[in-house]
Amino acid sequence: MAGRCDTLLAATWRDTPNFQDRRNGLTPTILLLHYTGMESAEAALDHLCSEGSNVSCHYLVDEAGGIVQMVAENRRAWHAGASYWAGESDINSCSIGIEIVNRGHVAVLEDFPDRQIETVMALSKDIIRRHNILPQNVIAHSDVAPKRKKDPGEKFPWDRLHKNGIGHYVEPAALEGDEGFYIGDENSHIERARAQLAAYGYQVERQGAFDQDDAFLVTAFQRHFRPERVDGRLDRSTIKTLDRLVEALPLAVEV
Repeated sequence: MAGRCDTLLAATWRDTPNFQDRRNGLTPTILLLHYTGMESAEAALDHLCSEGSNVSCHYLVDEAGGIVQMVAENRRAWHAGASYWAGESDINSCSIGIEIVNRGHVAVLEDFPDRQIETVMALSKDIIRRHNILPQNVIAHSDVAPKRKKDPGEKFPWDRLHKNGIGHYVEPAALEGDEGFYIGDENSHIERARAQLAAYGYQVERQGAFDQDDAFLVTAFQRHFRPERVDGRLDRSTIKTLDRLVEALPLAVEV
């Protein structure tokens, strides 16, 4: 039975069995953006709407800017998986997810068409307005699951969204030519960067020498906020961009 779309922008509804009630009284405080990582919009929709796939999303935006809604916004879609942001580990229960049709990193990451991004921005603004979502909670799948996910990837135009009033962003600091800290390094700069990442919302679970988990975190941060070079190395440009970002939070956290 066809549902009723939550936004006037959504032209099409497609049923999926893959949803449930939100848990523990949680309501949407996060807008989570993905890419589909599949060959076509139809293939992605078939997967998201297939019983037994155990995945779904609230919305899908295709390359031409068409919108399909599959899960009502007041229900829990299954799009985030094991994830964490700013103290919350049940991201599915406190988020609305948008899948953006793009084949992803399976080959060469492709640019997102202008028409598609215009639609993503219009839909995001509508969701943010209706749910009063904070700018710093408009985030990537890779931000909440950095060890598992890369989407929507370093070619997603977060700067463009920010210029249109969506999300939290600062001008990335210029590359300085240094290699940065990496696996095995241990110093106060690494510890401070961990504290800043945690202050922003990322899950930081350790101290001591920089390890592979740190590299995943830094890579996710770079994909979103310093995409010029995505290598997992904690270089000066990444540290400066991170500091600027935390300082620019509406309620900055002292570290």
